[in-house]
Amino acid sequence: MTMLASVWIVLLAVNIQAGDGQSVQMDSIKSGFVGSQVELRCIFVNSNPPVKISQVTWQKFLNGTKQNVAIANPSLGVSVLPPFKERVTFKQAAVRHRTPSLEDTTIMFSNLRLSDEAAYICEYTTFPAGNRENMVNLTVFARPLTRMTLTTPTIVARPQKRKMTVATCLSANGKPQSVIKWDTRLKGEATFQETQNSNGTVTVRSNYVVVPSRETHKQKLTCIVTYRNERITDSVVLNVQYEPEVKIEGFDGNWYLNRQDVSLTCNTDANPPVTVYQWKLLNGSLPSTVEIRNNSLIFKGAVTYELAGTYVCDATNGIGTRTGLVEVNVTEKPMARGPPGGILGVLGGVVAAGLLIAVAVTVFMVYRRQQKTRTETDNDLTDLPPAHKPAPPPPKKKSSDLKGHLTSDDIQVVHLDKGEDMQKLPLQPPYYDMAPSESTPFTDKPNSDHKDCDVQYAELDTAALASSPSPRSSVQTAGDLVEYATIQSSSH
Repeated sequence: MTMLASVWIVLLAVNIQAGDGQSVQMDSIKSGFVGSQVELRCIFVNSNPPVKISQVTWQKFLNGTKQNVAIANPSLGVSVLPPFKERVTFKQAAVRHRTPSLEDTTIMFSNLRLSDEAAYICEYTTFPAGNRENMVNLTVFARPLTRMTLTTPTIVARPQKRKMTVATCLSANGKPQSVIKWDTRLKGEATFQETQNSNGTVTVRSNYVVVPSRETHKQKLTCIVTYRNERITDSVVLNVQYEPEVKIEGFDGNWYLNRQDVSLTCNTDANPPVTVYQWKLLNGSLPSTVEIRNNSLIFKGAVTYELAGTYVCDATNGIGTRTGLVEVNVTEKPMARGPPGGILGVLGGVVAAGLLIAVAVTVFMVYRRQQKTRTETDNDLTDLPPAHKPAPPPPKKKSSDLKGHLTSDDIQVVHLDKGEDMQKLPLQPPYYDMAPSESTPFTDKPNSDHKDCDVQYAELDTAALASSPSPRSSVQTAGDLVEYATIQSSSH
């Protein structure tokens, strides 16, 4: 009987474990920020028939070591151990009853610390099924403290133009670490430094370095910190102090005698503002007619030569003193003012130059075209057959040869009334076309009227020589007589 009872108990225990079974349901990972609250879920799924829960224990598992956090016992109640006593509670109120319900032993973790990051085990002790457990990994984040500050409230631009840190952006004690970027129009450079803290956080520091100047004054500098999915921005406006920038205005280059109401003004750009203005005239003293009003020189009365010279303005603020000057010239009369629209005048000059170039190009093209036409014509004449080529000019003949071959029809008698008429006639070189004509072939036979022609030619030649003011050859050609006779006949 005893052996049978023992076998029955073993079989019963195996049957219970082989039933529907038991399990512990938990989240695999959870996270929270330092100082916040997180819920760690733990639910026991019982079997059918159910097993008896003897105790539930929460443990912290870190670096291979387990540490009890909280315990729930049906007989002894609930116990939370230090250092979790003030920060860990069971979510369900039924767990805290004298006859507790332990199927849901979810705990609430408040006021998280970085040291709370670990793995947490929820273990169920049952009878007769034994222990059932599960684990959750808790990650604790640390939101960084971000701030942006000016290195110094007042930044001074020095003549040496040295680089200096003007602003610092800090993201301290962050977990995980942050990323810092700068957004600005300033031409500078950024430096970065990371520090690993003993508690696992990281501090990131970035400095912005520029050369302070008048241009950097009132420029906006923005620091952008990216932490996980968050974007944190902070901005400052630089306050840069610099010496005055001085410019004297009022002289328009046209100060002439007896002009009225002229003045000079010392304009400055300075931070802090200019407090002292000092005027002086190089190589002399200020004119007696001048009046100093703040940063201006007022010249009373008419302009005289006494006003000419180099005027100097010294402007002083809390950083330093800078100087501006202007050379004033006085003329006897007003300077001629050019016509309005100087730009139009320049454009007109450009257009005129363009027209001249266009005309020159046109003339050149016409000239080239004429040259080309002439060349083509010459080429055409060269290519003509011998029958179509014009006859070459005849060789020059001596006057004696011409005289022997002239006929009476080739000579026209010229009647000269006075010697003055001969003087008015221009002397031109004779031209003869002595080429033989097809209709009248040239012949060397003597003509019957040849003697009469010789007599008339001699009389005409003698009269022409007597009336001509310039020396001529003693022998005139028949061409001269023909030319004179032709001009005389056309004049009548």
